[in-house]
Amino acid sequence: MADAVRMPLEIFFEREARHPNKRYLVQPLGGGRVEELSWGDVGEQARRAASWLRGRDLPQGSRIAIISKNCAHWIIADLAIWMAGHVSVPLYPNLTAESVHQVLEHSESALVFIGKLDDWPAMAGGIPQGVSTIALPIHPQGEFDFSWADLQAANPIQDVPRSNPDQLATIIYTSGTTGTPKGVMHNFSNFAFAASHGMQLFQTGEEDRLLSYLPLCHVAERMFVEMGSLYAGQTVFFAESLETFLDDLRRARPTAIFGVPRIWTKFQMGVYSKMPAQKLDRLLRLPIIGRMVGRKVLAGLGLDAVRNALCGAAPVPGALLDWYKRLGLEVLEVYGMTENCGYSHLCRKGEVKLGWIGRNSPGVEVRISEDGEVQVRSGATMQGYFKDPVKTAETITTDGFLRTGDKGQQDAEGNLRLTGRIKEIFKTSKGKYVAPAPIENRLAVHPKIEQVCVVGDGLPQPMALCVLSEVGRQEAANSARAELEVSLRSLLEEVNGDLDKHERLQGLVLVKEVWAVDNGFLTPTLKIKRNIVEDAYGKRFPEWLERQEALVWHE
Repeated sequence: MADAVRMPLEIFFEREARHPNKRYLVQPLGGGRVEELSWGDVGEQARRAASWLRGRDLPQGSRIAIISKNCAHWIIADLAIWMAGHVSVPLYPNLTAESVHQVLEHSESALVFIGKLDDWPAMAGGIPQGVSTIALPIHPQGEFDFSWADLQAANPIQDVPRSNPDQLATIIYTSGTTGTPKGVMHNFSNFAFAASHGMQLFQTGEEDRLLSYLPLCHVAERMFVEMGSLYAGQTVFFAESLETFLDDLRRARPTAIFGVPRIWTKFQMGVYSKMPAQKLDRLLRLPIIGRMVGRKVLAGLGLDAVRNALCGAAPVPGALLDWYKRLGLEVLEVYGMTENCGYSHLCRKGEVKLGWIGRNSPGVEVRISEDGEVQVRSGATMQGYFKDPVKTAETITTDGFLRTGDKGQQDAEGNLRLTGRIKEIFKTSKGKYVAPAPIENRLAVHPKIEQVCVVGDGLPQPMALCVLSEVGRQEAANSARAELEVSLRSLLEEVNGDLDKHERLQGLVLVKEVWAVDNGFLTPTLKIKRNIVEDAYGKRFPEWLERQEALVWHE
């Protein structure tokens, strides 16, 4: 537990001094080229940037924003902000100009680093007047006040900054599934607690490799990749783009990987697009051949070296976890929130109980309130919401427990099962309450369904809106449609057979749009925005229900 009280910068300086020439960050530059930065390179660049930041004469603890997709200099900028005594404010790289303005203004950010972005023109208008921009080495075309070269021209700081454990490290704005984003405040002690305990849980070390591809501004990637690399000394590879993702994965051959359920489903769909599900399932059932096929599939995905595979941020269908296990990869479910550094519960290897998340992580206390809410307390719990004491008091109890908003149950061994969001539970017109998440989990096991949202607030009976996978959409457009419909009707019958009468689905509505971040249906962390789904299709609900059909095609 020696690392438990050591702050992130202290850990970084120790690693840099011990192996300055060891490879740390691997950044793709396009065309198959990569830039490799050692611990010493990262330290040198961060010190020069910190020196320049100090030269701006900002008050200590000023907020400095980072707007960029994942790249090596995202982490270097973060370290520089901390070395200069300031607070980093990461923003999602796909926000609208309005959202950018909202976060920068609310956080009172004095400067903003601009890095790798797909659509800077759509965001640029959100930078408030008087907030200077600094272009990172990989940046979009545009006018910026300063360049990374300007910062690197400064003489590096000569001191070794020591962060106070209680010092604010970052403000992470939540992705806002239900409304205006809130600024979650974490001090260095929160990060140190979660990272040091987490690394002991996973037994990771300096020979391990990570691939960074989920937004670094999200707490899960921040902890798993940035803090994980500091506290365990892992090498970090960065993904270049969606188009090169599989190549990036194969280049890194990560030994540890974190993914949201949609990513793990995408991998599965990619495999099924090359080999029909039935054929693969038949092969996997064969004793010796099955193991060989499983290894080959994992190698094709670049996942053959993985020792720690994690999945979180949304409910995971048990059938999906079982599928990976049959391939030879045990994917462990994790549970946490931005408000506790994503550090709360974890399935242990060899102890996975399908449908249950696992036990609380070391140092985490958990209790279930009278109304069934999961509440947790640990050294990773946030300091509160920035400039919002009222919401802070609503979220953290007087004895320090974090109200998660999730309903749950615990078994005798301490495993946790989530049964829905307290705020997502809706009431039908018959006055009966329905929790959508467990029903969605049952539907999501179907290999042709990629996204699902159960609705029913104020309706006589719930129904499920479904987005088909790419393979499913192809089948729907050709002669395989009849077979697909039989399969989906069978799924509906099977799911309804396990539900109470008031929960049973009137039918499945197969919507034509694919829900994505770009069209506003998903948050940047790929969670479905229920209110947007309901707004988009709500006018059709009565008509679809009236048809009383098991399958409705929304053409």
